[in-house]
Amino acid sequence: MAYSTRVADQMLGHSPVAGLDRRNLAPVQVFAQSVGGAGPAAAMAVTPVIVAATAGTATIWSFAVATGLALLVASCIGQFTRRMAAAGSLYSLTAKGLGPSGAFLCGAALLVGYGMLTVSAIAGATARVGALLARFGWAGAESPVALGGLALLLATLVAALVVRGARLSAWVVLGVEAVSIGLMLVVFGTLLTQHGFTLDWRQLLPTRFDVSFGSVAAGVLPALAAFIGFEAAAAMGVEARRPFRTVPRAVRRTAALIGLLTLLAAYTQVAAFAQVPGGLAAQPEPVPALAAGYRMPWLSALLDAGLATSFLACSMATITAMVRLLFTTGREGVLPARLGRTHGRFRTPHVAVAVCVPPLALAAAGLLAAGVPANQVLTGPLTAAALGYLLAYLVVCLAAPVFLHKIGELTAPPVVATSVIVPVLLGVLVAYALWMPLAPAPLIAVGVLALAGARYWWLRRRRPARLAAIGAYDHPSTGDLLGGVPR
Repeated sequence: MAYSTRVADQMLGHSPVAGLDRRNLAPVQVFAQSVGGAGPAAAMAVTPVIVAATAGTATIWSFAVATGLALLVASCIGQFTRRMAAAGSLYSLTAKGLGPSGAFLCGAALLVGYGMLTVSAIAGATARVGALLARFGWAGAESPVALGGLALLLATLVAALVVRGARLSAWVVLGVEAVSIGLMLVVFGTLLTQHGFTLDWRQLLPTRFDVSFGSVAAGVLPALAAFIGFEAAAAMGVEARRPFRTVPRAVRRTAALIGLLTLLAAYTQVAAFAQVPGGLAAQPEPVPALAAGYRMPWLSALLDAGLATSFLACSMATITAMVRLLFTTGREGVLPARLGRTHGRFRTPHVAVAVCVPPLALAAAGLLAAGVPANQVLTGPLTAAALGYLLAYLVVCLAAPVFLHKIGELTAPPVVATSVIVPVLLGVLVAYALWMPLAPAPLIAVGVLALAGARYWWLRRRRPARLAAIGAYDHPSTGDLLGGVPR
């Protein structure tokens, strides 16, 4: 089959994201990136007790509403990913709707989310691995010095896998996340069996038991934290096979999967503590408490193993997305061009990995080595990460109908989805801003956003052409033509 020279002349010499391992990730690997980015196993164990503090017996309904909202966000992201393949995730997508200013805000919010979630995930994995080692007889495994060294070791392992290649890291994330979800299903399935199969109608029919709409709505805010990171597949558009089909499906199915798993976890824990004073909300560590109450200490070991693997998968998927965002900004000239370099053999953004992983690993390791409780190292950055992710989701949802209008494909469903999700996300962000304490992690997040604003102002004054280049995405090049192009 011959291609006309006229068509060849219309194609650019190379893709702006050339250097990545293009079109080599299978659909299941892309799906694994989104699942790993969200860490559903950790969400199953940690989130229900937080939601129960405000929602009470209506916890399951708060998760149901949060699942619907996450699916609406996924539909807005899908308006872009069905039409363009980008490595910059929501940053590159937003640029096509709201231009450079919206993209800059979205990119800065994503960097906050990625960075803080990585610190939190490394700390969580370290704490759970330390607990497992202590169970097997290593008495000093949970000492501050040991936890600090373990955090550095785990971060080095994750960075090496990310540099080694998208396909290898995707298979590792897939295997690790499958193990973690499987272990958590065993844990909650066992607890559900011990509790019995009688339906808890107080949860399923809240209107009959004086559960207010306000309690359900208040629980939606922390329930949404279980979904942050579910869009990680959007950063794999360049490397995915058939990205216009694979990426939107991965994002949508991840939101649905997390919703189902957290609904199961919430139902099980609320039902198990129904007869305990204070209910689920009064339990600092509900799953270990249930395991002890049912005289099954082996469940606690399974919980530690499941959470450790889930946190590791989350850190790997999050760093994978983060370095591709930095790679994209380096190619566009928004950040130093060196960030846009790729490894000659592994075809990964190795410079971006070398720039972002060490400070994040040192932050987690330093806090643990200084004796800060692992719980605080986990929850503090996680709160700031949720702020960054929710802000990015808000901006990309605003951009979706604008983008469709620009290309002449605007229809009613995207407008309805944006009209529903944007006010909710805006309200959640305001609530987060009022609720968050003046801790270091939120202040760092605000600082990153301020630095991004200063950088945008400088580029607008001195390098406006670089702002105009924001929104790079993959497209066919002369090297992709069948049989090549005659010189």
